[in-house]
Amino acid sequence: MEVRRTVRVKLAVDSDDAVLLRETVDEFLRAANYVVDHAFEGESVTTSKTTLHEETYQDLRDLTRLHSQHVQAARNKAANALKGTVARWVQGEYAGKPQFSSPAVVYDKRCATFHDGFASLATVGGRIKAQYVLPDPERETPHREYLFSDEYEITGAELHSKRGEWHLHVRTKAEVESDTSKLASTEHPTVLGVDLGVNNLAVSSVGTFWTGGEFDHWRGEYEQRCSDLQQSGTRWAHENIQAVRQKETGRFTQMLHKIANEILREAIENGCTVIAFENLTRIRDRLSGASWGHKWAFERLQNCVEYKAKIKGVEVVEVDPSDTSKRCSTREFTHPENRDRESFNCQNCGYENHADYNVAKNIGLRYLRRSQNGNGEGAPVGVHLNSGTLNANGEYDPPAERSAKARVHAENPSS
Repeated sequence: MEVRRTVRVKLAVDSDDAVLLRETVDEFLRAANYVVDHAFEGESVTTSKTTLHEETYQDLRDLTRLHSQHVQAARNKAANALKGTVARWVQGEYAGKPQFSSPAVVYDKRCATFHDGFASLATVGGRIKAQYVLPDPERETPHREYLFSDEYEITGAELHSKRGEWHLHVRTKAEVESDTSKLASTEHPTVLGVDLGVNNLAVSSVGTFWTGGEFDHWRGEYEQRCSDLQQSGTRWAHENIQAVRQKETGRFTQMLHKIANEILREAIENGCTVIAFENLTRIRDRLSGASWGHKWAFERLQNCVEYKAKIKGVEVVEVDPSDTSKRCSTREFTHPENRDRESFNCQNCGYENHADYNVAKNIGLRYLRRSQNGNGEGAPVGVHLNSGTLNANGEYDPPAERSAKARVHAENPSS
């Protein structure tokens, strides 16, 4: 199966090269808008790339300083936008004539060459070398996974400029053999339950805790920086707020990317064919202390796990979260006093554990019961724990060997 990923890379560009890039962007936007204007000149809007090429190519070579590859890229960008506009008309929706103003230019492999530490980019004044500004190589980031991977091929990029900074959005693809058949043949497939929360961003039914301390620390730092800048009320401050928000998103995206990799790795190591999350609807109402930032993080984390899991043949599902925090994962007894903050103590059977870990097990069990009630067929399934498997009937199956231990980040709740 073909997998495509896009990685954003910051570039280090000197002042002379920045001028050339800006001139190239201006010419590219001029070309794309020229194609759009031409497409609207007739009785009907022209969307055919072939027709637009025949009718505008030579004009654009004469009117702009772009070389042929960038002229074709501008035409393709315009044609795609025109097709989108016409499609909206067909659906009875309003759509105006496309206009391009955001500073960006498309590069294919004919007008850009990508190396380990830099990219060679064609401009209206010749080629330039733009060095990559990369994160710490020890950090688990998309750059290492896709940009510098032997498995992924770079197919092109789009150059963007914002507040004086230049970024390449590098497109990659790979032919990946799905592990679906291998996992589906597992004699006793299992599900990994994952709970999302404030103090612990994620907790798995295997007993791994990804604490939210670092997330909350940096969220507070960025909020304070933005608040200080906002008080000044200047245009400079407004622009810097946007830069701070961009850095915040980048830091958190890398953090969530790393957690997603670890969740998927944990599922595969334990032979799980399913990763179950709770449905995020109204999660801010259910979780005391959850902010819009937490909800954003939960959604991004789930999305990240989902697209990574698809490659490995692991299904990602959502279950109804009702009462998962109040229900005993051992005896199913549900009572509001079972949970006291981060502690869970069943008022019926006396089962004690970390509350979030109990929820993670309940999420996995809810998926299993829903699946068995749906068709009643298939191989025996269970929730993978840190010391065995628990099936939908509450029966515990200890492992022949302890294949996984509870891994805790920053704290040591009972397992």
